[in-house]
Amino acid sequence: MLNTFYDARETRTPKDRETGLMAALPRVIHHAQSKSAGFGRILDGVDPGSINSRAALAKLPITRKSDLITMQSENLPFAGLNATPVPVLGRIFQSPGPIYDPEGKGDDWWRMGRAFFAAGFRPGDLIHNCLSYHLTPGGFMFDSGARACGCVVIPAGVGQTEAQVKAISDLKPTGYSGTPSFLKILMEKARELGGDVSSIKRALVSGEALPPSLRDWFGENGVEVMQCYASADLGLIAYESDTRGGMIVAEDIILEIVRPGTGDPVAEGEVGEVVVTSLNMDYPLIRFATGDLSAIAMGQSPCGRTNSRIKGWMGRADQTTKVKGMFVHPHQIADVVKRHADITKARLVVTRKDDVDVMTLACETDSANFDANAVGETLQGVCKLRGKVEIATPGSLPNDGKVIDDQRDYS
Repeated sequence: MLNTFYDARETRTPKDRETGLMAALPRVIHHAQSKSAGFGRILDGVDPGSINSRAALAKLPITRKSDLITMQSENLPFAGLNATPVPVLGRIFQSPGPIYDPEGKGDDWWRMGRAFFAAGFRPGDLIHNCLSYHLTPGGFMFDSGARACGCVVIPAGVGQTEAQVKAISDLKPTGYSGTPSFLKILMEKARELGGDVSSIKRALVSGEALPPSLRDWFGENGVEVMQCYASADLGLIAYESDTRGGMIVAEDIILEIVRPGTGDPVAEGEVGEVVVTSLNMDYPLIRFATGDLSAIAMGQSPCGRTNSRIKGWMGRADQTTKVKGMFVHPHQIADVVKRHADITKARLVVTRKDDVDVMTLACETDSANFDANAVGETLQGVCKLRGKVEIATPGSLPNDGKVIDDQRDYS
């Protein structure tokens, strides 16, 4: 067991932590109301001083991530939810949807360093970071977190597997960060090419599920893998330590598990939607519904960190899904269909083969001139992900209202 902690806050008594969070909450509410036009409207009439408990917080309205696409399109770039003006920010990113995400100034703005430390990374470690640095913030999120731990980062990004294997063979990084599926791809490509990636002994992964079978595969191949749960808008939400047994909730957020569609907190241990209130003064998201399902895990972590734990990612509360670390939304599939008049109905099926996500767009059509390649190019252009296109007989797709059918099994 790693017996040191990122900072003293990780081992506060639960009472001290809760007291601190509830003392900060009214200040954050007031800041959001006064500095953010969006939350000025959403929280109109709310007395910030009265929001000093979880019960009071639970009475405030939910803001849904799934609504951001429409909200932002009507008020670019952030629907007025940012408290720091755009000219004072550090970066603006575009996530699939599109959804625009801010980054403020300062080190480790997304608070990712805590997850890297818990995963065993220490100053001087060389980390091969394989999340994208192009438009989306994932690469920058992990990059800043690794450097907050004193690590040196290779900004590898995605793709170019042969060049990446060469870089790993030459530079011999001790760690990897990115999606678990891409780490497996790199390890298998190294075997194919005769490259040596055995220097990688630790990995922090996110962006997709880590099934037990894949974690075991990494262990059998000499890599200890831990995962974290983070998003572009909220930063670090939860993370694993070396004792595992659930994900420890990050500091500087208030996490609720609510009944999907209602915003009402569920009983401890019951599965519900993850809702987060962020204490980030640049982007103070209040009761932000992620669309992800999870549940509170009973008890504290054996590692000594005292914050509550969640059981990890347990599915989606809506049809939005995540493929290879990128969100795919139902409206994106509708957009693909609109661009091809010979498609009468479509359904995106997401499966998993050899621990890699696979997208297949089934298209009902009776056109003899249907061009699957053209549809595939549109799918990639809209979703920023490659997918297969299959022809379906008219009337053969299920009439169940699903646009995205996530069939992945992580058992």
